[in-house]
Amino acid sequence: MVDAGTPGTGPAAGSPEAAATRRPGLPSTTATCVAVVAVAVVLSVVVGARAVPLTAVWSDTHPLHPVVEARLERTLLALAVGAALGLAGALMQGLTRNPLADPGILGVNAGATFAMVIGMTAFGANALSQFLPLAFAGAALATVLVHAIAALGRDGATPMKLAITGAALTAGLMSWTTGLLLADRKTMESFRFWQVGTVGGRGLDVLLVGAPFLVAGAVLALTGARLLNTLALGDDLARGLGRRTTRDRLVLGLAIVLLAGTATALTGPIAFVGLVVPHVVRGFVGPDYGRVLPFSMLAGAALVVLADTVGRVVLPPAEVQVGIMAAAVGVPFFLFLIRRTGRSL
Repeated sequence: MVDAGTPGTGPAAGSPEAAATRRPGLPSTTATCVAVVAVAVVLSVVVGARAVPLTAVWSDTHPLHPVVEARLERTLLALAVGAALGLAGALMQGLTRNPLADPGILGVNAGATFAMVIGMTAFGANALSQFLPLAFAGAALATVLVHAIAALGRDGATPMKLAITGAALTAGLMSWTTGLLLADRKTMESFRFWQVGTVGGRGLDVLLVGAPFLVAGAVLALTGARLLNTLALGDDLARGLGRRTTRDRLVLGLAIVLLAGTATALTGPIAFVGLVVPHVVRGFVGPDYGRVLPFSMLAGAALVVLADTVGRVVLPPAEVQVGIMAAAVGVPFFLFLIRRTGRSL
């Protein structure tokens, strides 16, 4: 029998136990995330096509204070949308047990966008209050369709089949969206503001309209952490523990639709945030969704704010939209995950 206190007899290098012992503690991780978000907010306010001194932030009489106010509204929107996308991505990965899940990859964003364009061309929708229900419907239908198609065949909805089906549906929906826009010049002029994915040019009133839906989705998601931990054990064991798995999945699916649909309606499609963030977060806090979900909110908020800030200065005097900057980070990460997931199948 080996003495547990003998040097060199601890967890093997590379084992899950050894990885857990190397993770920083919860207080330090929380402090780090909050600090990163705070730094991102400060940079977002003071960095841009024109640098703003900190004195302009505090002084109402400073000539650049209106610039600070505009950037602050933009930053608040980026924080809310980033938190929603990070949380939605963590939910999707937990709900489908698919490491490649993301609202942009599995067709949720494309479905919301397509529904909004149909509403604009067929029904003359032109207000955010009209876009939101359309985005919810499109996101929900796309989610159901991807899972239904991927479930066909012998092995059911495997992670790779979900990713391939979502990519195919996204390509199809975006093609149809482009076709509708080309056929209606007036709709194209109205919609191009949303097409790439941007937090610029939105006022605080836009965020206030979407805030109740984001809050409702976040509450459903955060209270579903125990459901995700149970579902991770497998449906049979979850049912054996008294869970109603179908109802649980519907509740969590509603949270995803609220979060991803509202984010798309507010800023347009921003992909890969929900893919990258949960993987990074799990490396710091482990697989417990009681920690993964709230930290994904913080990390998603920081990522979108930083991506928006970098996009303002990377190609001066032009501005690179946050949807493009997020893709610049997310595409290599997605290819890496596909390579790693393909090896494990």
